[in-house]
Amino acid sequence: MEDTPIEDAPAAQIELETPTSTIFVPPSIHRPETLQGATYTHFSPVPPSLNASVDNPSAGVPCVLGVDEAGRGPVLGPMVYGVFYLPEAQSEPLLKTTHHFDDSKVLTPAVRSSLMEKLCTANTDLHSTCGWAISSLSARDIGANMMRPGGATYNLNAQAMDATAELITGVLARGVNVREIYVDTIGQPAAYQKRLERIFPTVKITVAKKADSLYPCVSAASVCAKVSRDAALEVLYEAWEQQQGEGEGHLSWGSGYPSDARCVAWLKQNMHPVFGWGPECRFSWGTAKDMLEAKGGMKVEWPADEDESTSRLTDFFAADGDREKDADELGTWFGTPAGLEAF
Repeated sequence: MEDTPIEDAPAAQIELETPTSTIFVPPSIHRPETLQGATYTHFSPVPPSLNASVDNPSAGVPCVLGVDEAGRGPVLGPMVYGVFYLPEAQSEPLLKTTHHFDDSKVLTPAVRSSLMEKLCTANTDLHSTCGWAISSLSARDIGANMMRPGGATYNLNAQAMDATAELITGVLARGVNVREIYVDTIGQPAAYQKRLERIFPTVKITVAKKADSLYPCVSAASVCAKVSRDAALEVLYEAWEQQQGEGEGHLSWGSGYPSDARCVAWLKQNMHPVFGWGPECRFSWGTAKDMLEAKGGMKVEWPADEDESTSRLTDFFAADGDREKDADELGTWFGTPAGLEAF
C-alpha cells in the first residue's frame, strides 16, 4: 500500500507500529497456524441484521466493503489483509462520527485494540451491524513464494492481489449484498482497479491512494488487519520466549521493521548459522539475506540436475568420488531389479 516507508519514519511512528503485551487477541488469531507459519483466512459471522442470503444476495441490506493491509514492509511477522463491511447508510455515522475510526497508523495501539474488542463483543453496535475478515499471509509463505526457483517467483503484489480477491469472494459467497468496494491501492490505482473490476464486474469499485484515511470502511479494515498482525506477533514472540526458558530480560524484537533497532538486534542475536530463524522471519527480505551472509551463515550448494528424471537422493550427500558406489549400494538395498524376462 501507499504507506509512508517505515525506514524513513520517526521513532514515534515506529512506536505506533509496535505491539503491546496487553493487546486484545481477536478470534482472527488461529494459534496453530500462526505458530506453524501457515497462511490462513478468518471470516467473522455475518450479522443477522444484514439479511444476507446465499440464494438471493440482492435481497439483503446494501453494503459497502473496505480493504486494507498491515505489515507489508516488516521482516518479521505476517502481512495481514483485512476487509470490513456494513450497511451503506451506517458507514459515516457509525464508524467515523461515533467510533472515530481512522487509518490504523495514526491510532495508538490501545485505541486500535479497544475498537477491535468492541467489534468482537456481542450486543455492541459494531458487532450487530458490521462484518469483517482477514487473510494472514505468513512470513514463511511470503518468503518461500518470493524465492521460488526457476523463474516462478510469486511476488508480493501478486500475493496481495490474490488475498484481496479471496477475501471479497468469501464475503460475497456468504450472501452479503456488497454494492461498493473501496480499496487502498497497490501501485497505480487505475491498473489495480481494472484488475478488480474484471474479477467483480457487478460491483462498483474504487481504488485510491490513502483510502484508509478517506473512506471509513477502509479505516476499519485497516484496524482489523493491524490488530490481527500485532496479536500474531505477540503469539509468535511468546512462543519464542517459552523456547528460551527461564531467564532475565529476553530481547524484544520491537515492531518487526528493518529500521527498528530492536528488530535488527534481535535478528543478530538469535540467528542460527544453518536455519536462520523460525516461522516469524521473511527470508526473502534483504535484511535477513544480508545478515545470513555477513554473519557467516553456512552456505548450502544444491547440485544442478542435467536430467531431473535421473536425479538421486544420494547426489545431495555423497562426495563426487563416492557417488557411483553409494548409488549402487542404495539401488540394491531392496533387491536386484528384475528384467523383462521376469514377466
